[in-house]
Amino acid sequence: MKKLIIAASLAIIAIGAAHAAPPAAKKEGIESKDYKWNAQEGEKIEALTKKGDKKNGEEAYEVCGACHLPSGAGRTDGTFPQLAGQHSTVLIKQMADIRAGLRDNPTMYPFAATLTDAQELADVSAYIESLCIPVDHGKYDSKPLDSAKDWKAPADTAQQLAQGRELYEKECKTCHGANGEGVKDKFYPVIAGQHYKYLLRQMTEIRDGKRRNANPDMVSIIKKYDDKQLVAISAYQSSLVMPGNMCKPKAGAPAKKK
Repeated sequence: MKKLIIAASLAIIAIGAAHAAPPAAKKEGIESKDYKWNAQEGEKIEALTKKGDKKNGEEAYEVCGACHLPSGAGRTDGTFPQLAGQHSTVLIKQMADIRAGLRDNPTMYPFAATLTDAQELADVSAYIESLCIPVDHGKYDSKPLDSAKDWKAPADTAQQLAQGRELYEKECKTCHGANGEGVKDKFYPVIAGQHYKYLLRQMTEIRDGKRRNANPDMVSIIKKYDDKQLVAISAYQSSLVMPGNMCKPKAGAPAKKK
């Protein structure tokens, strides 16, 4: 039965994932005065108490791999984020929020909806967490896949990284860590190895109130930054490397953490 679900889900991509299933009914988020970030309730808290089975999670991940790639690398253009090595707590929270209608993601919802229960949510999260973090991801100066022959890398890369580092170390490092490692038990995500364009899009949406399941603490920090500052922070964040957690450069098949 699971294989049939996977095959059907992969087929959805060809006709448009948004038409696969109706989105979950919207749940009140940060726009509500009663919003409590990361409230410990429902499917999420149940999944967090379960031990994830990585072998079962690998099978469940086949649905996710269609967009996020089998390696968990996502897409360098930022359309789909890098997931590999992400804290299982963060993955559980985000998928549960999407399934519950607290985070708006109509493209991902039909796929997240194929997970049958809290145990499978824990399983797939454990498997994704076990994957090494790709080093060949989209950075500020990465060459776009659709670039023209005369494309040149941005001349201000060093300047952006320097400004981004200053801003990051001032207010981001406390939660996300010196190397972008995040904090698992506080649900602060790993950002090392994440694509520049994805980081920029998410921070812009958080600042502008479009990420309804955002952490209010982050909103209060990021809302004062203008577009140029967000570019610099994203550029620096996408340059971060976590010792011991990254895949070997130019490796063949994607490796897994031991």
